[in-house]
Amino acid sequence: MTKPTLRAATAADVAAITAIYRPAVLQGTASFELEPPDEAEMLRRFQAVTGAGYPYFVAELGGSVAGYAYANAYRTRPAYRFTVEDSIYIAPDAQGKGLGALLLDALVRTCTAQGFRLMVAVIGDSRNYASIVLHRNAGFTFCGTIHSVGYKFGRWLDSVIMELPLGEGDGSAPAEIGERR
Repeated sequence: MTKPTLRAATAADVAAITAIYRPAVLQGTASFELEPPDEAEMLRRFQAVTGAGYPYFVAELGGSVAGYAYANAYRTRPAYRFTVEDSIYIAPDAQGKGLGALLLDALVRTCTAQGFRLMVAVIGDSRNYASIVLHRNAGFTFCGTIHSVGYKFGRWLDSVIMELPLGEGDGSAPAEIGERR
């Protein structure tokens, strides 16, 4: 098996990122979107995340992008500024090859270095065992389930909330934004 590699995503990766996200929307329940966004929208989203200074990575297998992950603001109100939410998507044919763990580890390390204090996983569908196990194996703890919060494919979907303290967590006051980045 080819060993996966990790690198910072670039705008040139947006076509591959869009192709990975498309089946997650059309056939999966990790995303609550109903229509897959086109490349222009995915580029806009990529630029918003990276332009705000959040990390965005791709994992490659055999020289091709096979997965991606990014951290973004958990919520936009200022008191949430030390909390990030992670998003990870793996191409269907690359699942189960360790890419999710590689990407999540990179997000955790980078967000910790940037001074964030908490990473939140909002996992679409309580049946998404792979994502729940991925996060549990990375040290995330279960916070709760929001039951029947979405409706897709003719059924109600839950959201599972998990969290991982970063750095000192809530053990001390954080450095302010300008000092963090």
